[in-house]
Amino acid sequence: MDFFSALPEGCVSHILSLTSPRDVCRLSAISKGFESAADSDAVWGGFLPSDHRKILSRSVSPVGFSTNKQLYFRLADHHVLLDDGNLSFALEKESGKKCFMVGARELAFAWGSTPRYWRWISLPQFSEVAKLLPVFSFEIMGEIDTQLLTQGTTYIAYLVFKIACRNFALESLPFMASIVLCSKCGDWMGNRVTNTVYFTEGKSGPDLSAQNERLACTREDGWMEVELGEFFNCYAYPDDEVEMHVKAIEREHCMYGLIVEGIELRPKVDG
Repeated sequence: MDFFSALPEGCVSHILSLTSPRDVCRLSAISKGFESAADSDAVWGGFLPSDHRKILSRSVSPVGFSTNKQLYFRLADHHVLLDDGNLSFALEKESGKKCFMVGARELAFAWGSTPRYWRWISLPQFSEVAKLLPVFSFEIMGEIDTQLLTQGTTYIAYLVFKIACRNFALESLPFMASIVLCSKCGDWMGNRVTNTVYFTEGKSGPDLSAQNERLACTREDGWMEVELGEFFNCYAYPDDEVEMHVKAIEREHCMYGLIVEGIELRPKVDG
């Protein structure tokens, strides 16, 4: 401890910047010297994404902060709305990797512009969310540039939704989800990942013995989510993107009441 106390604060800050946000928070409790170094802009500036200023320039409203540490935890605790409220941005708290949600207005819905099949509802979280009216088939597709995401990171995509009313088809039937990395010219750059997903919670319904089947769960914000699949973001070219799809498999039953907030992409957390 005497050795570290003798080091200049700038040196301690540099050492801490080579660790992780989680480690820095723990090490700040060691001594006053560590606490001061752990609060420095140099440490927390290194944990912020290098393009965070460019991303925040697209924010719907200004993001207030006085230190890099304050900004880091602001982004870790709350999503910031971008692009007229159709995209949101946050940080995964322990790693500082980027999270995004593609809002419903940025998704492509089969018959999405037809009032007979989808109704658009205004909510504070995004400019609008989409509510499914009675149909026998539907498909949702979203995409995002891989350059926006943290490179060298495994991401998981989730459909974020609510079910407005009880509906046998939505609560019991399987749906097909898929994810693929590709270029904007249409060339596939990775294997297509497919999963069977259910908009139901718990294990009382379908038999989920297969590895590629996913159940929904309730989030802390009151919405539900279901995993569509995961992918490794190793590309960094301007025309690379990841495409995400979810669609009905069966068409014998009428589906309605699904409210779609968006598709969220979060870094995979070990454990």
